[in-house]
Amino acid sequence: MAVSIEDIKKLRALTNAGLSDCKKALMEADGDFDKANELIRERGLAIAAKRSDREASEGCVLCKIDGNFGAIVALKCETDFVAQNADFVALTQQILDAAVAAKCTNVEEVRNLVINGETVSELVTARSGVTGEKMQLDDYLTITGESLSMYNHQGRNQLCTIVALNMPVAEEYGHSVAMQVAAMKPIAVTEAEVPEEVKAQELKEAIAKTKDQQIEKAVEAALKKAGFNLYIAESEEHLEEGIRKGSITAEQADEIRELKARVAEEKANNLPEQMIQNIANGRMAKFFRENCLDQQAYIMDGNITVAEYLKQADKECKATAFLRFTLRAE
Repeated sequence: MAVSIEDIKKLRALTNAGLSDCKKALMEADGDFDKANELIRERGLAIAAKRSDREASEGCVLCKIDGNFGAIVALKCETDFVAQNADFVALTQQILDAAVAAKCTNVEEVRNLVINGETVSELVTARSGVTGEKMQLDDYLTITGESLSMYNHQGRNQLCTIVALNMPVAEEYGHSVAMQVAAMKPIAVTEAEVPEEVKAQELKEAIAKTKDQQIEKAVEAALKKAGFNLYIAESEEHLEEGIRKGSITAEQADEIRELKARVAEEKANNLPEQMIQNIANGRMAKFFRENCLDQQAYIMDGNITVAEYLKQADKECKATAFLRFTLRAE
């Protein structure tokens, strides 16, 4: 049967499907809107099942604040073309709006949230039928705080942050710190909030790196004293190169190997523990300065920390929490 453009537009408004898909569904359903809607939904399920093993690496990330509650949502798809589509962005915003209004606390609550008679999962599947791409609700993060500020990096819907301050101050302060979180990727607000397992692993690596450097220095000093070229002695590859070019003999190469092994072993057995610990502690302090928000150098003025910047707003002002989410590999 023939269908009117008005009917097609009405079904499109109901489903967000393309005009041609709406026309086809209405014709197959003999003009029955409910049946046409079900046909579009079934097509979405079929496409979602068919493409379930595909990688959804693109998508849309949005953030929203409602009073003292804030959230970030990420809806993924396969291509950047779909990610930038206005309807796809609108669906992401619709999901976020509903989730914030319902004060959802996790991604499963969002998936089961009902919007206009359909769950979010069903809406995402239906949209998959429209675009022909795999789609999935990737994550949903929440934050609460006395004063919240958010930042959508360059307005591109790929990286969003929200920062909580302990008191209301001029918006520029919260916004600037939200930009700081986007740019500098802190792992915690303060040193005390860094997970203990992270601290333990970093200290372990700091100690190992410090020991390796002390041994390396001792080996280099011994090689110099013996009159060997440090470049040639650096590796087996350089030793073989030196032999081929006639810079050293095979016997000298063996002498270099023996010297390096002996000095390395002697130094490893006689490293001053307190010195190693002191240097490792210095490395840990650098780690905290780089990864704790309050200790990071403020991106707009490297002479002050983020904590010092916030004190310009109020001497008691400080960041209490933050969210950061991106779909991009970093």
